[in-house]
Amino acid sequence: MITKTNIKKRKISGPPRRNKKNDRNCCQPHNPTFTIQVKRKKQNFKNQKIKQEKKKRVANHKHKTMVAATLTSPSSQLLCSSSRSISQLSPLQQCLFGSKAIVSCPSNVNYSKKRHVGDGVKCMAVAAETEPKKKGGYQIQTLTNWLLKQEQEGVIDAELTIVLSSISLACKQIASLVQRASVSNLTGIQGAVNIQGEDQKKLDVVSNEVFSNCLRSSGRTGIIASEEEDVPVAVEESYSGNYIVVFDPLDGSSNIDAAVSTGSIFGIYSPNDECFASIEEDSTLDSAEQKCVVSVCQPGSNLLAAGYCMYSSSVIFVLTIGKGVFAFALDPMYGEFVLTQENVQIPKAGKIYSFNEGNYQLWDDKLKKYIDDLKDPGPSGKPYSARYIGSLVGDFHRTLLYGGIYGYPRDKKSKNGKLRLLYECAPMSFIVEQAGGKGSDGSARVLDIQPTEIHQRVPLYIGSVEEVEKLEKYLA
Repeated sequence: MITKTNIKKRKISGPPRRNKKNDRNCCQPHNPTFTIQVKRKKQNFKNQKIKQEKKKRVANHKHKTMVAATLTSPSSQLLCSSSRSISQLSPLQQCLFGSKAIVSCPSNVNYSKKRHVGDGVKCMAVAAETEPKKKGGYQIQTLTNWLLKQEQEGVIDAELTIVLSSISLACKQIASLVQRASVSNLTGIQGAVNIQGEDQKKLDVVSNEVFSNCLRSSGRTGIIASEEEDVPVAVEESYSGNYIVVFDPLDGSSNIDAAVSTGSIFGIYSPNDECFASIEEDSTLDSAEQKCVVSVCQPGSNLLAAGYCMYSSSVIFVLTIGKGVFAFALDPMYGEFVLTQENVQIPKAGKIYSFNEGNYQLWDDKLKKYIDDLKDPGPSGKPYSARYIGSLVGDFHRTLLYGGIYGYPRDKKSKNGKLRLLYECAPMSFIVEQAGGKGSDGSARVLDIQPTEIHQRVPLYIGSVEEVEKLEKYLA
């Protein structure tokens, strides 16, 4: 029988004390708090392990579902990957890869049912989606890719693709020259006068050389005609194309020293196999050379492609191959023209007119009346706005985007106008018509005019359809 005295004695005496230095865990069996913490840690560890196993089961289930959809898809494409990539797959993926997922490989590959198709190469079928994915925000299309796509669709041939690529290369080089003109001592007058009687700028001469060299090196150009050349030049090194290319290497060169927008204009005509004459400076035209001139003097309606490149705050390359107008911007990071605008359409009407009103007193009365009416606010109270850069490319590009009309008429000083038909008016008219606009000389369609000489000049009124037709009524 336990008495109070015994209990007190046990409390006083208690169990024999242990030496903590000799037994570090002496207090653990007698500490209930410590025991609870250990149990909680074990339970948490078990819970984490259960969650991880559950995640693995869910992931495996999703993977099996994806593989099943891949194997049952009606269309598939062949994916070849290296053995290193295969070795990085999971055991389940390798198993599926080695058996059911393998389909027939191309005929030029020695394929068997085994996993190895060749040395270090394996083939795996991956389902191709029936619906194309939408382009992401970072996907870009370069001019080169765009041209190759047009070639694949049969819109242009391989030779024309090469010619257009050569022109884009020339534009990149000229853009670099324009940007560095002031530091490279390319500003100012060269000292010579071209066939039009205009003082040649240094950059005019250099740009013409760049354009000509790029077209010659393409091997697909037969004849080139430039604003800076007296007569057309037949290219000897031609492999198959023989395309006729007309161009103004640097339009608006009078603005170079002021760093105002300039540009290059070009047009491409069908090949001609009858002209292979090499024309030297200060030479007379014989019968063969006359054929070259006749071949180049084609109406704008025969153009296969036309475009321009504007050198401004951005370098913009605008091109048409007879299937709409497309705009590309030069990305300085990649050094490539990147598609920025598809199927550019000019507004049907606009409130901007672009004329050199410094020649107002030299115009005829009908044109003066037209300009005066544009300035009159009228019932709407909003007159037209005047915008004039002095560069055909810069003024035309603004008109193409915003609508309105650009004009360089004939006057008492220049009876036939100032702009050249072959390599300025015709290419620009081809572009504006592809964009839904109109190009006129005041009475006739520019693209219907038959050139009689290389540097023939004509009046030009180009822009929105309603604005050009309105002007024609005044001049009628």
